[in-house]
Amino acid sequence: MATIWMPLPDEDFDVTEVAVPWRLLTRAGHRVVFSTENGKAPAADPLLLRDGWFYGPLGAAEEPRAFYREMLASPELAAPTPWRDIDPTRFEGLLLSGGHAPKMKQYLESELLHDKVAAFWKLDRPVGAICHGVIVLARAKDESGASVLATAKTTCLPKYMERSVYFLTAWRLGKHYRTYPAYVEDEVRAQLKDPATQFVRGPKVMTKRGSDSDDTHALVVEDGRYVSARWPGDAYLYAKKFMERL
Repeated sequence: MATIWMPLPDEDFDVTEVAVPWRLLTRAGHRVVFSTENGKAPAADPLLLRDGWFYGPLGAAEEPRAFYREMLASPELAAPTPWRDIDPTRFEGLLLSGGHAPKMKQYLESELLHDKVAAFWKLDRPVGAICHGVIVLARAKDESGASVLATAKTTCLPKYMERSVYFLTAWRLGKHYRTYPAYVEDEVRAQLKDPATQFVRGPKVMTKRGSDSDDTHALVVEDGRYVSARWPGDAYLYAKKFMERL
């Protein structure tokens, strides 16, 4: 079975985008190694675990919440490896998850993590990125200074989705759902040599999500050993397609 590297920020990662791949991978017998900047046990964005008329539709569904509770009890999450101690050659796969909240910037902006991710990308082993996680790849550079995604086919959090959620929640949450002034899609497209042919937005969707038994509403973009997805609604299919590459 494979050993998978999953770096995370100390706080604010997306519940579904981490817990679903973790559970599907470990259920299949694979090992997931979590890592944080200094080895602190990480925690998800707490707003995604709230109930009620406002938070419920934005947050994680019940099954990913259950997976998250199981993940919290795992020894791997309790004692993650510091980024500085990660040797990319030790892993058969890499998963880059997303999240909107402000403390995601610790993970999205780390030059150390970008360098480690670029080193893994060079190994030509399976890589998966979902939502804001694609930004980490967009910011990771090869020897020429270009993004490792420069020639890849990819998706990420679509602009229409990021903009819509922000407009719907700003009155209550301010800029919580706008991690940066620039949209994720714009930053990712800017790193591609030919965004018109390389970037896949997918069909417009706001509420319908894929599940473990139904991938009807999910989208995953496949490009050789690399798979990418847009948002938590794609998490199950994303995890399955990543596992196929292991």
